[in-house]
Amino acid sequence: QVQLAESGGGLVQAGGSLRLSCAASGRTFSSYAMGWFRQAPGKEREFVAGISWSGAGTYYADSVKGRFTISRDNAKNTVYLQMNSLKPEDTAVYYCNAARNVAGLEKGDYWGQGTQVTVSS
Repeated sequence: QVQLAESGGGLVQAGGSLRLSCAASGRTFSSYAMGWFRQAPGKEREFVAGISWSGAGTYYADSVKGRFTISRDNAKNTVYLQMNSLKPEDTAVYYCNAARNVAGLEKGDYWGQGTQVTVSS
């Protein structure tokens, strides 16, 4: 069992930055691929970024490529999402998840409760 808790969301002006964190419980964190998804009001949940268990592989949605960076610290059981050059369309609830491999992130084995990110224009 893995429990995930996101933090770091908030209100920021367009062009600003935020760093989201996702702390995981359990000793098997380092064996899971991790991902970030988001859901805006009235829209379906969408993939934002993913990272392999080792951190060697990272993957991004086209809409955030070059602006967002996913990373992980297995010693701290934490995955991060650094978000730069934020746009109003990035406004959403952001969720982290865990899966046995990157291909499984879309479904996800475990999900956090989400953290709100609001970008004002």
